[in-house]
Amino acid sequence: MLSLLGVPHRTFCDRQTRRNVLRIGALGLGAGAFNLADLLRVEAAAANGPSSSAAQPQKSVINIFLGGGPPHQDMFDLKPDAPKEIRGEFEPIATNVPGIEICEVFPQLAKRINKCALIRTVVGATDRHDGFQCMTGWLPTELQSIGGRPSLGSVVTKLQGPTDPAVPPFVGLAEKTKEIRWSDSGKPGFLGSAFQAFKPDGQGMADMQLHELTIDRLRDRRDLLACVDKLRRDVDASGMMKGMDAFGQRALDVLTSSKLLDALDLSKEDPAIVAKYGDGKPYNYQYDGAPTCNDHLLLARRLVEAGVRVVTLSFGRWDSHGQNFQLVRDHGGKLDQCLSALLEDLETRGLLEHTTVIVWGEFGRTPRINNNAGRDHWPQVSCALLAGGGIRGGQVLGATNRLGEFAKERPVHFQEIFATLYRNLGIASESTTLIDPTGRPQYLTQQPAIRELV
Repeated sequence: MLSLLGVPHRTFCDRQTRRNVLRIGALGLGAGAFNLADLLRVEAAAANGPSSSAAQPQKSVINIFLGGGPPHQDMFDLKPDAPKEIRGEFEPIATNVPGIEICEVFPQLAKRINKCALIRTVVGATDRHDGFQCMTGWLPTELQSIGGRPSLGSVVTKLQGPTDPAVPPFVGLAEKTKEIRWSDSGKPGFLGSAFQAFKPDGQGMADMQLHELTIDRLRDRRDLLACVDKLRRDVDASGMMKGMDAFGQRALDVLTSSKLLDALDLSKEDPAIVAKYGDGKPYNYQYDGAPTCNDHLLLARRLVEAGVRVVTLSFGRWDSHGQNFQLVRDHGGKLDQCLSALLEDLETRGLLEHTTVIVWGEFGRTPRINNNAGRDHWPQVSCALLAGGGIRGGQVLGATNRLGEFAKERPVHFQEIFATLYRNLGIASESTTLIDPTGRPQYLTQQPAIRELV
């Protein structure tokens, strides 16, 4: 928690002490932690630097993680001709694209499938509850000894930086969960903590609270910094402090701008839009997982509109070893409402063409229903929905066999999906590298973007 005023020490011309001047310049993100000024300094030192320009529209990704493993055969790959112990309780419904059917719990989404691509054959998953692959495209064991592979949001922060000094490029909205792997916003991996997600419900938001100091007083920072010019000249002939001041001013820009805080404040949104998304309450079947926060999808839209490049969130707890069909009715109905509202909202605001939305989980679920009316883990195949970002919508990729056990046609690997996300962000993942701590270049993906979509 920041405290910008402290015990009186030697004062400067605006009655601030030297200690307070240095404290304001650093804007620490918690005792012993990497501070905001450090983060901004590392961002600017990135090899490729910020790449946004007024001539090019901002490109963004909203990554909606369905933690626990959603059942593919009860969402986007129904098997109505399979035996009852396989097909389950749901019926398929037609969509606005002839020949494409999805589960009956998604009637609103069915009206917008022309904007979406359904992938029915996602492969390459591991049998573990972990959002890692849905955040990075890599196995959790990859480069583990040097910190692991960085998430897409962290990579984008490194390569593209912020679109606005007052808005972080990468925001993680996932609520804290008892099973912490289901609230993973995407780790920075070997890139280090400077490139981690900004989390509004954590210390990051606390550090945006100005305690004992008004905005007007803080906005006088340039006058305040001018008061230490003589000190700088006397103690730092190298000019290092001048450089630190520049990054400190960028950090102050985040605090003194209302742009990010406004984006996170739903009271500033049209009540009719808020109602269209819903709030996802009551939070049923949550247990140790994420709540069904419909309003997080609205926050994601507001953040993208404010300039955030990558937003991640975790929606619901889909680990349906029991009561699978009740859970899907609850979670699926809520997801239908907020996801449909998001796609419509983005399109209405002219953002959908430049914003890629992806919805998926860590693996699929067993074709055969167990004795508890549930489905168990099935890493052999799962499903995903992609929309926006310039992809070719209105199509289905891949096909599983009659029982939904494995990919019969066109398996799509996690790596291909991430290559597509990077491409939609303007990053050529197959030719772009990051230098790891050992000095070796690491490619972002090992497979190309999905040819059917780009």
